[in-house]
Amino acid sequence: MGHSHHFHVDQGDHSITVNVGPGKNGEIELLVNGKVVASQKEHGPGTSLLTGELPEEPTRPFRVRIRQPHLIPSRPKCTLELDGVEQPMPERPMV
Repeated sequence: MGHSHHFHVDQGDHSITVNVGPGKNGEIELLVNGKVVASQKEHGPGTSLLTGELPEEPTRPFRVRIRQPHLIPSRPKCTLELDGVEQPMPERPMV
């Protein structure tokens, strides 16, 4: 994985974004409405899990899973789990 990846989904009035830095030393950031709510300093092959909350009353907790390829060089996949429903997060080009 030689470059950064950016995943984004709008959920009601909120935006959820995941930025995956390059290489296994790249940081993973989880943003809600443009603010970092969770991060992981390093990642490698396998699955990383980050959690956050949508700022509603009551708050709505969610999880994001980032799957890094093990053997075959390919792009990571990102899945949002909110209210017990899993939804793939589309990748967007970095601008």
